[in-house]
Amino acid sequence: MTTIATTTATAAIDDLIDAAHALATLGLSPGTSGNLSVRVDDRVFLSATGASMAALTPADLAELALDGTHVAGPRPTKEAPLHLAFYRKTDRTRAVVHLHSAAAVAASCLPPHSDLSALPPITPYFVMRVGQTPLIPYAAPGSSELASQIEQRTFAFRAALLQNHGLIVAGDSVTRAVDAAIELEAASEVLMRLGAQEFTPLSDAQARELADRYDSCWDGGLGSAGE
Repeated sequence: MTTIATTTATAAIDDLIDAAHALATLGLSPGTSGNLSVRVDDRVFLSATGASMAALTPADLAELALDGTHVAGPRPTKEAPLHLAFYRKTDRTRAVVHLHSAAAVAASCLPPHSDLSALPPITPYFVMRVGQTPLIPYAAPGSSELASQIEQRTFAFRAALLQNHGLIVAGDSVTRAVDAAIELEAASEVLMRLGAQEFTPLSDAQARELADRYDSCWDGGLGSAGE
């Protein structure tokens, strides 16, 4: 099915398939929503358009070059530009997960905490596993504008909320990308449960200390959306 028939590619694809099934089991990819990808060398293996993550198989993966050229397999998801934007943003990215999970979609409809992060540093694990998560202004799903918004931001981040749409998370492995996506959904759920109540997030100093210790990213309250 692919042009990279290596042990490394096979293992990466197996990890991707297992991750898709796990996310579907958790209820984070209803219907045929959501997509995920893995990078092997200069190729990206990405779930196809209309593919169900619950039933994903290697035959449901498209193979793309980093410039978006379709190399092999079925037609990729229309969100391919979003995935490729993260791969181009840093060589550390080896997997990307995009979900329409309910809490993340709900959080993406709220005003952002700051220009740097849609969510405040609401839990230590959000800071450690995800870090600052900018809110990307609405553009139609599949629009190149979403990818451009990801690439244009010069500060460090490995996750974003897409306004009225969902989450996207990058990682240096499939496992870490999936763990971060689950953590972002959990943090969004906490925020939604708090509602309009006043609450106490971590201080920026506490968040920065955790980010430094766990190789995450938190630049503080700079650029507050309310200022």
